[in-house]
Amino acid sequence: MRVWIDADACPRAAKDLVVKFALKRKFEVALVAGQAQARPPFACVRLVVVPSGPDAADDYLVEHAIPGELVVCSDVPLADRLVKKGVMVVDPRGREFDERNMGERLAARNLFTELRDQGQVGGGQAAYSDRDRQAFANALDRLLSRLG
Repeated sequence: MRVWIDADACPRAAKDLVVKFALKRKFEVALVAGQAQARPPFACVRLVVVPSGPDAADDYLVEHAIPGELVVCSDVPLADRLVKKGVMVVDPRGREFDERNMGERLAARNLFTELRDQGQVGGGQAAYSDRDRQAFANALDRLLSRLG
């Protein structure tokens, strides 16, 4: 089994948690990034740095992740592409993407993008909290158990 991480946007605490699970449950972690970054010094973790370009890391994940694997990402369009391929997806705050909620998640993302572009709303996500980390740990445990 393998867990992929869209590493450029993933909080370090979430990446560290995936590695901790990997060491305990013996699976591979693949960090996919558009720029070099620190790789945890464990044999179960590999870093894939893709050539720079729009959506290069996303395209790599869609091309290489397969059903029976898990991807950690917060990018809604990427999650949609992966879910359509049959890959399990969860964001670093523990929210699972699936065929039942994908339409709603895409619509909300598109609405907020439009409102931001019009200057009607600002800012991004709140800081990654202990509550987010715990929700992610719970979701990760549940999804890894489901993948077996």
